[in-house]
Amino acid sequence: MKLLDIIKGLQPLAPVALNPEVNDICFDSRKVGKGDCYVAQVGTKVDGHAFIDATIDAGAVAIVCQQMPEHPQAGVAYVVVENSAEALGIMADNYYGHPSRQLKLVGITGTNGKTTTVTLLHRLFRELGCHVGLISTIVNKIDEVEIPTSHTTPDALELNLLLRRMVDAGCQYAFMEVSSHAVVQSRIAGLVFAGAIFSNITHDHLDFHKTMANYIAAKKKFFDYLPAGAFALTNIDDRNGLVMVQNTKAMVKTYSLTKLADFTCKVVEDTFQGLLLEINGQSVYTRLVGRFNAYNLTAIYGAAVLLGVAPSEALRLLSTLHAAEGRFQYVSGKGLVAIVDYAHTPDALENVLATINDIRRTSQMLFTVVGCGGDRDTTKRPEMARIALKMSDRLILTSDNPRTEDPEKILDDMESGLTDGEKGMVVRITDRRSAIKTAVMMAREGDIILVAGKGHEKYQEVNGVRHHFDDVEELEKLLCSE
Repeated sequence: MKLLDIIKGLQPLAPVALNPEVNDICFDSRKVGKGDCYVAQVGTKVDGHAFIDATIDAGAVAIVCQQMPEHPQAGVAYVVVENSAEALGIMADNYYGHPSRQLKLVGITGTNGKTTTVTLLHRLFRELGCHVGLISTIVNKIDEVEIPTSHTTPDALELNLLLRRMVDAGCQYAFMEVSSHAVVQSRIAGLVFAGAIFSNITHDHLDFHKTMANYIAAKKKFFDYLPAGAFALTNIDDRNGLVMVQNTKAMVKTYSLTKLADFTCKVVEDTFQGLLLEINGQSVYTRLVGRFNAYNLTAIYGAAVLLGVAPSEALRLLSTLHAAEGRFQYVSGKGLVAIVDYAHTPDALENVLATINDIRRTSQMLFTVVGCGGDRDTTKRPEMARIALKMSDRLILTSDNPRTEDPEKILDDMESGLTDGEKGMVVRITDRRSAIKTAVMMAREGDIILVAGKGHEKYQEVNGVRHHFDDVEELEKLLCSE
């Protein structure tokens, strides 16, 4: 494609003198080949501008950058822009033929509930017989074909390529998680959304955003970005729910479990077998558990209706859905019930524990196994331990992807939220496999074990190396084997 076609929609800070044919777009200098366009981005650790000359030596014919090099090379097209990360998104959209405009793309943002909501929306529309794309933390999908993923939201090039493949496969809809990182890093630049959903905001990712104000602003920016023809569906039970949509051009719709809203839900019954809900006055039984899932299901119902599904059909399909992998997932055996959940933030952990406590009998003891990830927000660690101890009968602190950090230091941080007396009530087992085994050994028939933090993840990351580890698999070995 010609360079001027690829950069259509950008506003270069200086005239672009050349219009070469471009083979591919790259933002990783190591991947640049002959005839490519290199987009130099200013990263958190590395400035891509430092590699401009190296990419030209590798064959780059065009450079998109925020600063013109001191010694520009003859025969190379330079495109100087204010924000090269944003430019990359627009270029990727042009390069792949505007795929987001050729289907109905719906994004969900919020601290908790993103994966469950997009996964169940994908399943609901598949049940309707539609061709549907999914972009989630767990997996990317084109209909039922799985494409592994490593980020909540892929980079702009990967994202547009995925959407292009979805369009070419006949997808009419695509549902994707939109992380706050993706918004700040302009990974969604150039995309056209048909709708957006806000779930909630609680303490998370402050290692990246530094303050809650920055974190909230990142989420809000997604809604500011929506076009006039889109819908913005927001949870008004969250204190930031209406903040999200203050400046949006999209049609605002609301959902709630406690207030008057466009889509209202009442929890009639909540058991380990499922939820009985009343949504907009109509009863529906679902196999999902917990008040937090009542919010997810109300958002799913609202989005489906806003996308044209008949309310009665949307309710019928809600009753057929089951939880996403690693979200309140059951393993039972030997008289015990174990629950694996991805809860890795204070709010998510509190929600899961509150759900279990609301349902369990007084005779059932609750054992919680939980840790905190390394190289991530350290301020939530003491809060996680306080919540887990307060809401459990027995607490075992353990490792959860220590990454490059000392796992003992992470557990020290968690224990710092406890008094000396409370520390004596906690079992500390650094090895996660041993921690889970200990919980099973301590529990008696009828008791409940929560293993929190990893959910769907199939690895334990230590010193940058991922080792196979699956909470569900470990529990099945202990509870389901003879």
